[in-house]
Amino acid sequence: MIVRAVTMSKRLSKIIAFLLLLGLTIALNVILTYRFFTSRIPGANDFFPRWEGARVFWQKGLSPYSQEATLSIQQGIYGRPARPDEDQCLFAYPFYTVFFLFPLVWLPYPWAQALWMVFLECLILAGLWLCIDLFQWRPPVLLLALTNLWAILFYHQARAIILGQFAVVVFFFLALSLWATVKRRDFLGGSSLALTTFKPQMVFLVIPFLILRSALQKRWRFIGSFLATMAMLLGLSWAVEPSWFQGFLHQVRAYPTYTAFGSPIWILTSYYFPALGKPVELISTAILLSLLSYFWARALKDGADFSFYKALGLTLVITNLIAPRTATTNYVVFLIPIVFLFALTRHYLWVALGQILSLPAFWTLFALTVKGDFEQPPMYLPLPFLLLVALLLLQAPPQVQGSGNKHKSP
Repeated sequence: MIVRAVTMSKRLSKIIAFLLLLGLTIALNVILTYRFFTSRIPGANDFFPRWEGARVFWQKGLSPYSQEATLSIQQGIYGRPARPDEDQCLFAYPFYTVFFLFPLVWLPYPWAQALWMVFLECLILAGLWLCIDLFQWRPPVLLLALTNLWAILFYHQARAIILGQFAVVVFFFLALSLWATVKRRDFLGGSSLALTTFKPQMVFLVIPFLILRSALQKRWRFIGSFLATMAMLLGLSWAVEPSWFQGFLHQVRAYPTYTAFGSPIWILTSYYFPALGKPVELISTAILLSLLSYFWARALKDGADFSFYKALGLTLVITNLIAPRTATTNYVVFLIPIVFLFALTRHYLWVALGQILSLPAFWTLFALTVKGDFEQPPMYLPLPFLLLVALLLLQAPPQVQGSGNKHKSP
């Protein structure tokens, strides 16, 4: 008993020391981010409309969808009302976003921005580690360190951090949901899945897939916790701001009027090859959805880990290929299928080489194509189409084929 008590005491001391070191590191990161970046260069233009919309609600009682809130957001970004040909900087998120941002609206924006950027960095790393454990990838220490660095600096993640994109929050909660359900923690899994709906356009296919799989496996706690969390989020929103849904829909409908580009499929059929037009866009979308339905059926039928993860990866990729409006920052969710591919790669050298080469490749493409402050269509195409081809061609490794490894999670 004494030996066990001493062992537990040492373990507790190590945990406390680790948490203190982690807290100090995060605090230092926030201070340095504020000192050398946000105090000098206010930015995170994707975060500011959400923060300002939440701020005027909590501090002034204004609906974040109101004209007054929109004008306040535009004044903060442009110093004047937006012109019709400019980004209108609408709040344009579900109302329950204001609850998530409540702690930050009482701070000056440079401090709120610094905290938010560091928070997103932590979420990317936490989501990455969840994926590594989910796919049981055990890289050597040096490759693990490189992967952590790559996950932060790779174009799509780094851009999401710089812009303060909620896509990172969606990625983390999706990774947490998948990890939790594999560990048979269905309540956490379902609740986390509900929290991915901050950006519904990122999860409008993956949520039905996971719910359907859960129903077939009789994982009712997963479904129940998802529905209960959604009911709580929506119920609180209606209780606090009864007209929020109308305002939200109005801003969502207005969004395409001031955004330049649609989905990658739209970019190909209407931007690069306008002769193809809407008919080919719709046909391409139908083909992709048909392919996806085949892999869903296959995953639901055989119940194997490999089939499920492949279908999951294709779901995330095809979502971004066909969504009426997407953004390269939304590609942060591709970390999930990318880590899956890493885990299946037999030679660690190929993984390291891919990470090292992809870092400058995407940033170089951005530098060569950017016009003013605006990202251009070439940035939308390479990653989703590369992943689509890789996942379609991917075959189960021999050890997976022979083991009949069954998946026990949704």
